[in-house]
Amino acid sequence: MAETVRIQPPLSEDEARVLRAGTRVLISGTIYTARDAAHRRLTELIERGGDLPLELEGQIIYYVGPTPASPGKPTGSAGPTTSSRVDRYTPQLLARGVRAFIGKGDRSPEVAAALEENGAVYLAAVGGAGALLAGRVSSAEVIAWPELGPEAVHRFEVEDFPAIVVMDSHGGNLYESGRKSFRR
Repeated sequence: MAETVRIQPPLSEDEARVLRAGTRVLISGTIYTARDAAHRRLTELIERGGDLPLELEGQIIYYVGPTPASPGKPTGSAGPTTSSRVDRYTPQLLARGVRAFIGKGDRSPEVAAALEENGAVYLAAVGGAGALLAGRVSSAEVIAWPELGPEAVHRFEVEDFPAIVVMDSHGGNLYESGRKSFRR
């Protein structure tokens, strides 16, 4: 059975570099959400030298567009979205200190190289389990660009949010190694 490690952002580069592909993690603390439109705005601000709505150093960004919350709940369904849609923005955010992204699906070679260069990891959450994952969110608050609706940047407080390291900072890639193990 794979090792399970508890992590709490912000993560240092050393903390991220010890995480290896295949390691299960339970995240507790603050994570941020951002999808395509938020990534575009973040990178535009970086390029213009503008003030960012959050400190990126050590943070974990979750690719999710949460559905509206039911009464008494912090968020609605909060499942991962396809990560490759933001690949063009990811190296720039890694260079600014983001230590982990959570999503689903494989990433580009450019993202893999940026993870290695910057000492960061890519985590996968289980797709189709948005309602279950929402149960790990204890509070949710929009902190930037509410006009983007579900693509706004949210601050989530999470407790034992489950994910698995699928790409690490040493070239480990669970998507590749998994496919190889089933080839004949």
